[in-house]
Amino acid sequence: MDFLHKFLGIALPPLMLIVFSITLAPFLFLKFLYFLKRSKYSENVAGKVILITGASSGIGEYVAYEYARRRACLALIARREDRLQEIANRARQLGSPEVIVVPADVSKVEDCKHFVDETVNHFGQLDHLVNNAGITRFELFEDSVQFSDFASIMVKIETNMVAFLSHFCNKDINFWGSIYSTHNAIPHLKKRKGKIVVLASTAAWLAMPRLGFYNASKAAIISFFETLKIELRSHIGITIVTPGLIKSEMSTKLSKAKAAWTLAKSTEGCAKAIVASACRGDLYLTEPSWMKVMFWMKIMCPEVLEWYFHSRFVKRRQTSKDS
Repeated sequence: MDFLHKFLGIALPPLMLIVFSITLAPFLFLKFLYFLKRSKYSENVAGKVILITGASSGIGEYVAYEYARRRACLALIARREDRLQEIANRARQLGSPEVIVVPADVSKVEDCKHFVDETVNHFGQLDHLVNNAGITRFELFEDSVQFSDFASIMVKIETNMVAFLSHFCNKDINFWGSIYSTHNAIPHLKKRKGKIVVLASTAAWLAMPRLGFYNASKAAIISFFETLKIELRSHIGITIVTPGLIKSEMSTKLSKAKAAWTLAKSTEGCAKAIVASACRGDLYLTEPSWMKVMFWMKIMCPEVLEWYFHSRFVKRRQTSKDS
């Protein structure tokens, strides 16, 4: 058996390379034709009900505006009710026939059930769920709290608790927030053959330093929704969005973390691409699209990216600390 595995390890890579080189061109052509077909028969969301989490700022806010321009009804979810009311008023001005606001925290199971039920009770249906809510935290892992300290050094608990909770809120909002919302929405989406749009990140496969917990939460999101996509294939369409650096409150924090080397795309442009992609029924969307090159760089020459990120964001910081 071991011999068979060794043989396959030697024979399969060149064989697949040959097959890939022969089939790539016709496959890309067929994929382009399929894209044109989806674009021509793109879904008309006028009058349909769209639920958006994390709608109080950033991508979520502008996704709401884009759906509003397409005359969709909106349910806006976030913790900041005053900010949601402002966005709701703007959405109505842009063409949304009806907008409701439901203040909620997606990290709480009961809140997720509440805002899905509130949406369906108000509109009588649910057509799109946009899982957008997310947070991040910027620091090297070695500088973060030592979890083992909580068991033995009680005096450090008060000092470290804020960092501890931030890490776990990152997980609860970025990952479980999408899971809770989706689980409650699935029965209603099935009735309408609806769609789920989930916001992951290029950070899921482009491991940026100082974003370890964020990277991991977004990688988990992609893995989960790729599985769910297979399970729900004939009932609900799922579009997995992997944005790069987009201009928002989060990217402002990222700039302060000395990661502003990346060209940030406008939030409005990203939102337009997301809604268009969801209406076409795309499986994946990366914005800006040139970030796909970074994925192939990671596959083909991971050493180069690892060297660059370490020298740019880790080694330089360690040098400054030593000096």
